[in-house]
Order: sequence, then structure tokens, then C-alpha cells
Amino acid sequence: MLRIKKLDIFILKSFLLLFCGTFFICLFIFMMQFLWRYVDELVGKGLEISVLAQFFFLSALTLIPLSLPLAILLAALMTFGNFGERYELLSMKAAGIPLLRIMRPIMLFCIFLGCMSFFFQNIVGPKAQKQLWTLLVSMKQKSPEVDIPEGVFYSDIEGYNIYVKHKDRETGLLNDVLIYNFSEGFENARIIWAEEGKLDLTADKQHLFLHLYNGEQFENLKSQSAISSKNVPYRRETFKEKHALIQFNTDFNMVDGNFLNQRSDIKNMHEISLTIDSLSNHADSVGRAMHKEIMNSTYHQSPLTKNDSTKLITEHITIINTDSIYLSMNSADKLRTLSATESRMSSLASDWKMKSFNTQETDKSIRSHRSDWHKKITLSLACICFFFIGAPLGAIIRKGGLGMPVVVSVIIFVAYYIIDSGATRIAKSGEMNIALGTWMSTLVLAPLGAFLTFKSNKDSVAFNIDIYIGFFRKLFGIRTSRHIYKKEVIIETPDYKKITGVLDDITRRCEEYTKANRLSRLPNYIQIFTNDKRDDTIINIRQELERLIEELSNSKDAVILNAMNNYPFLSVNAHKSLFDNRWLNLLFGIIFPVGILVYLNIWRYRIRLDKDLKIIAKTNQEIKEEIIREQLDIQQ
Repeated sequence: MLRIKKLDIFILKSFLLLFCGTFFICLFIFMMQFLWRYVDELVGKGLEISVLAQFFFLSALTLIPLSLPLAILLAALMTFGNFGERYELLSMKAAGIPLLRIMRPIMLFCIFLGCMSFFFQNIVGPKAQKQLWTLLVSMKQKSPEVDIPEGVFYSDIEGYNIYVKHKDRETGLLNDVLIYNFSEGFENARIIWAEEGKLDLTADKQHLFLHLYNGEQFENLKSQSAISSKNVPYRRETFKEKHALIQFNTDFNMVDGNFLNQRSDIKNMHEISLTIDSLSNHADSVGRAMHKEIMNSTYHQSPLTKNDSTKLITEHITIINTDSIYLSMNSADKLRTLSATESRMSSLASDWKMKSFNTQETDKSIRSHRSDWHKKITLSLACICFFFIGAPLGAIIRKGGLGMPVVVSVIIFVAYYIIDSGATRIAKSGEMNIALGTWMSTLVLAPLGAFLTFKSNKDSVAFNIDIYIGFFRKLFGIRTSRHIYKKEVIIETPDYKKITGVLDDITRRCEEYTKANRLSRLPNYIQIFTNDKRDDTIINIRQELERLIEELSNSKDAVILNAMNNYPFLSVNAHKSLFDNRWLNLLFGIIFPVGILVYLNIWRYRIRLDKDLKIIAKTNQEIKEEIIREQLDIQQ
């Protein structure tokens, strides 16, 4: 029992070291992506270090639940990939420990992380989210630092447009300054041009102190005469020195965050449930009121007394033909009727559109709250699902480090993010059930994790890439070449006298088979698809050749070893027919154009077999000559 506990500590320690690194890397990546979205709101505003630190801290808190699943996936892949690559996983299984038992300590830790993720999303996340959005709005409203560029109009000062042709960076002196003052409205615009100028910030950082030298000022004057006057006078002023104060508050002021109370991402699950109930009641009351108003205004019917209703039932109801009434009108009445109808319908459409807009906004807010309620659960479950994907996948791939695990993790997480964001967006639009859209990613991940865990626990070869490579090689007729090297230790030396006779025998059989079958010519179509017999001659040649290669591989002669690499791997069925069953062959032979394609492919294999037999005969002759030369050298 103590050994198992030490093993648990070893497994958990291996995972924690990688998890800490991957978590901070993922958190940093998400923070940079978040910062890139709002970099325009931060640059050039002279924000203090404390404000920036608060921004990064709050963004880190809100991004922790999103970083945890990716960090768990990557750490689990790397951990079990390292175990498989270092044969530690094989040793554990050889000791009788199943994979699920090996995964148990990390699985319990990931369940704990899932619970912590839920705690962050339900308790810490909403508060941090509200403070973060409040801080972002405050940053947007803060005035930027005054840094007037050269050659362009600067409009960050409210009510002013300033153009500077040249700016001295050392003294701060501005040359050829043009100022458009619209602070009192466009009709009272003031235009100031100065040869030189300087702009300073007052000590209280509430105003800009503008010093202008050697310039002119143009100002529009409101006409005191009638409004129809065409000429509006203006005033021109020439000055040697002019000073002005411009209101410009550069202090950072935190706004009141109560305006964010309608957002669903700043509430916990209990507050979301209360908001959904209140919004649903509000939507129901508004809907009933709208229905009552529409029925009373559009489809109004005067109330009937008891006698009127009885009379209405007993009397014959006359159906009014509106088409006949319209056709009986003259042109003026028709035009007046159509105009009145069009006006009435336009008014009704506008009124209903406004009412529907209010109800649609309420429904959209309800869907957003319900989606965020479910999101707090699904994002926590993603931590567990990603572990059951990463751990068995790492055991199957058996590759550690930052190469293959990173690629696989990114592909899986991107697929998860696309499914999650796409389904959630569709659900929020009302085209899909909210619960189904929010849980779509979990419904995809959970079966995938269960399937991978089952396959890995059963040591399945379903994910062995060598099997798929071999299948496609066989499908497209791609063969591997031989790689025979000189052995360090040779136990039994080849019998060269016996081998010489075997070489001659194999060469003779290859030549006889080539002459008898004429492999390079087009085969008989009917014979191809009616043949269900084995080609024993090729099978015997292949078996004899492999035994010969196995014996000759003990040779010390480098020439013989290099020559044996020219021997091809003979296929014994590809040149004969598609199946060993005659009826299956006939079925494929009858189907057009499948039969033609199979026939041409078999012909290709026959041509390749003809070349292989010639290569075998040629290689046999080279090895035989080398053996004879070596024997002569020994005798001499």
C-alpha cells in the first residue's frame, strides 16, 4: 500500500510541475489577447502604474476559468506523453496497475480544479468582472496626454482642432500654429494663427495654458439683424502675444459602476435566477398589456347588449364584399381610400415594430442570463473533460515535451472554442435552445474523452499511426525498402556453398515463371475475375528468398550486405485477383467502371512483379559472383 502512495505522489508531482508552467503560459496568452482588444484605450493617456496593475490583476482573475481547461489539457498530454516516452507508463502497467488507477490522483486534482473554477466564476468572477468593466469605462473617459504631432490636426481636446507645422522636442516650442475653436458652436467658430506658441499644463491638471506669439485671430459674429440677413460679420485681431486657458481635465476618475447592473456576466447564479424571474414577469405583463392595447385599438368591437347578441345569432349575417365596394368608387374616392389605408397601415407597422423591439430586447436579455447561468457549470466541467482527453491521448501518442502535445492541445482547444462560441451565439440569437447551445461543447467533449479513455485503457492500436501508414502503403502499392546492416556479433557464419545452389534455384524459378506467365502483357479479363486459386510458385519464391536473406544477414562482407538491400518485398496476391472468393471477384468484375479500374490496377501489379523477379535474378548473380570472389581470395 505504501508503494502505491509513493507512486501517486510521483504522478501528481510530475503533473503539478507541468501544470504550473502551462497555466501561467495560457493565462499570459489570454491576457495578451485581451489587452490587444483594448490597447487603444490605454496608450497615450498617462495612466499610473497602480491603475495598470489593477487592470492586469482584474483581467487575470476573470481569465482564470478560461485558462484552466487548456492548461489541464496541455499538462495531461505532456505528463502521460513523458511517461510513455520514458517507458514509465509501460513499467506501471507491467506491475499490474491499470491506466485508470494511474490517472486517479491527477483526476481527483482536476475535479478539485473544476470546483475551484466554479467558485471563481460564481463568487470571485462577477465581482472582478464588474470592477474590470468599470475600470475600462473609466479609462475610455480619461483624457489623453497632450502630445500634438507635426503636420496633422490634433482633435483630442474637446472643442478644438490644432495644427502644428513644426515642433521643437527639446524646448516644446510650436511653430506655425493653427487653432480652430468650436467650443461655443460652429456658428461662433474662432480661428487663430500664430507664428509661434507653447502649450503647458497647469499645476492642478485641470486646464491647458496656451501661449501664442505674433499671430491673428478671426471670429464670426452673430448678426443682430433679421435671420434672413445674408452677410454675417466677423472680427479680425492681430496680436503680438496672447494667452488663453483651455479646460482639460487629465485626472483619472473612477466612474460609478451601477450602470453595469443589467449585464449578466457580473452576477452569480442566484442573482441571475432572480433577474430571469423578474424579466420574465416583466415580459409577461408587457405582453398582456400590448395584447390588450392592440385588441382595443386595432380590432375594436363595440360591446353588445344581451338583446343585440341574441338578435345577431338569430339574424342572417351579411358578408361584405370589399372588392365590389372599391370598384364602385370613382377615381378620387379610390385614391383617398388607398392613401388613408396606406397611412393607417404604416402607422400600425411602426407602432408594432417599436413594441416588438422592446419585447425582443427583453427576450434577448433573458437568453443572455440563462446562457451565463449554464456557462458557469459547463466551463467548470470542461476542466474534467479536457483531462479525460489529454491523459489517454498522451498515453496513446507517447510523445512528451513541447512539440506534439502543444500542437494537439491547440487543435483540440480551437475546435472546442469554435463549437462553444458558435453554439452559444446561435442559442443567444433564439435559433436554438439555450441549454442545448451552451452545453453543446460538453456534449461533444464528454463522449470523446470517454472513447479515448476506453481505448487507452484497453491498449487499443486505433491511434497507432504506423497501422494507418501501413494501410495506405498497401492501398497505393507503396513498399518500404530493406535496410540490412552489419551485425556486431555473428553467432553462425553462412554456408556459402549451400547458398550458391539456393541462389541458382531461385533465379531459375524466377526466369521460368516470367516466361510462362508473360507478366508484362495485358492479362485475360475473364480469367482475372474468375480466378480464386493461390499462386504457390510466388509464395514459395518469397519464402525461400526471405530464408536466404535471413541467413546471409550474418555475413561480414559489406558488398553482400549492400546487395541484399536491393531485394524487393514480393506481394503474393496483388497480381492475381482482388479476392480469394470467386463470387466477390465476379461481382467487382461486372460493376462498371470499378471492374476496369481493378483490372488495370492488377495489370500494374503484374508489371511490378515482372520487374521484381528480374531484380531478384540480377541481385542473385551479383551475390553469387561476390561469394565466388571471396572464396578465391580465401584459397589464395
